[in-house]
Amino acid sequence: MKTIVIALFFLMHALPLCASPVEAKVFNLNGFGAIADGETLNTKALQAAIDTCSAAGGGIVRIPEGEYVIGTTQLKSNVTLSLDYGAELLGSTDMKDYPTKDLRRAREGQSETLFYAEDATNIRLEGLGVIDARGRPEFFKKRAGPSGRDDRPRLLRFENCQQVAFSGLTYKNPAFWGIHLIDCKDVHFSAVTIRFRNNHYNNDGLDLDGCEDVLIENCDIEAGDDALCLKSSLNACSNIVVRGCVISSNTAAIKFGTSSHGGFINIAISNCYIHDSPMGAIKLQCVDGGRLENISISRLKMVEVGCPIFIRLGDRGRYYQRNHNAEKRPVSVLKNIRISNIDAEVVIEDRQKAASAHYKKLKVDLTKGITEKEKAKAGPIMITGIPGHYVEDIVLENISISYPGHGTAEDSNNVVPEDIARYPEQFFFGVLPSWGAYIRHAKNITFKNVQLTKRNEDAREMIVLDDVENFLNK
Repeated sequence: MKTIVIALFFLMHALPLCASPVEAKVFNLNGFGAIADGETLNTKALQAAIDTCSAAGGGIVRIPEGEYVIGTTQLKSNVTLSLDYGAELLGSTDMKDYPTKDLRRAREGQSETLFYAEDATNIRLEGLGVIDARGRPEFFKKRAGPSGRDDRPRLLRFENCQQVAFSGLTYKNPAFWGIHLIDCKDVHFSAVTIRFRNNHYNNDGLDLDGCEDVLIENCDIEAGDDALCLKSSLNACSNIVVRGCVISSNTAAIKFGTSSHGGFINIAISNCYIHDSPMGAIKLQCVDGGRLENISISRLKMVEVGCPIFIRLGDRGRYYQRNHNAEKRPVSVLKNIRISNIDAEVVIEDRQKAASAHYKKLKVDLTKGITEKEKAKAGPIMITGIPGHYVEDIVLENISISYPGHGTAEDSNNVVPEDIARYPEQFFFGVLPSWGAYIRHAKNITFKNVQLTKRNEDAREMIVLDDVENFLNK
């Protein structure tokens, strides 16, 4: 664990932060012919303001109070987009306003997006205003593009940018993923509010793919899909600190993967509140040949969550580059993880809350007993590798988790599939034969002061081990 301590000390004291210039030039959007009536399309006006600002050496593009409808807009180097209180940038609800001909093709998913940047330096989005993508299902249907292509636009996609800062602002209602950064460096999120829940399918909060030197602090994230999601479709995510955030999700509050070609190295998450995340709280997954190591997660309060900790090494071996060497990727490496000072309440998913995601059109049946799927989503800690490839050197310390119970004697005999190459979600493994922790294909696993309790009767064992070397329960 010494390497984690050294790496985190460096991260917390050396991360560079973007800042607006003290005497920046200001370019008022209204001076470029914008009309704040909530109807007029202002893409050309906003793009002209950004281009002029960047060409002048940089400065601030000011968005005054009002409602400005826009389509795809490209941010440029040395530009601060600053929204006044009461200012709203509203995504167009017409797909033709999201052209892709001047955009780099997305490595993962479709290319349409509201905001875009590539190969830029020193970009800042700030203020007290709102960016509302208005990506509701009635405007952007799934797989409605040519040949069934799912061309719903992201809210924001930045590729290969440096010195990027997000300060303040509220982001709302993407049609697809929300804020997606690919291969970006020196990134700072501060006091950002994200409201993506129950708007549409695939509404991730922050997707960081192959990013380095990132600080995320004091943010409030409500996501429909994964809330804080680290990806590595090509390069590793490394040197990332998350602290002081409030997070909730329909799917996962904190997730590493599934794209995990490059891996995840030197990540620290601390002092966060996770709530209302019925499909799981912490998911650390590496299945595409990368390395997941030197991870520290501490000081989390988790309320109304599903499976509290899911650590998975698999062998899917997917490539995300279109022109790749077709040789099979090596199996991932997953080791050196410390999770400490966690207080969690695991619950069966509330059916009425689940049905509040109106786009899913779920029917609520309160008369039906607890289903196998509901039990699986509220499962135990799961730490698992695959035959011949162990997860290694994992420490859980000062952990308190309360479970709902309801396991039967029949559940104790469940055979857990290996699912070596399957998309890794814990509930896909079904109801596990233990209620507190299930560990398989692992070595050097330490539980130190781990308190697991159940609120109802459960006939399963508290902890089940399968092919585990050197498990210590202190």
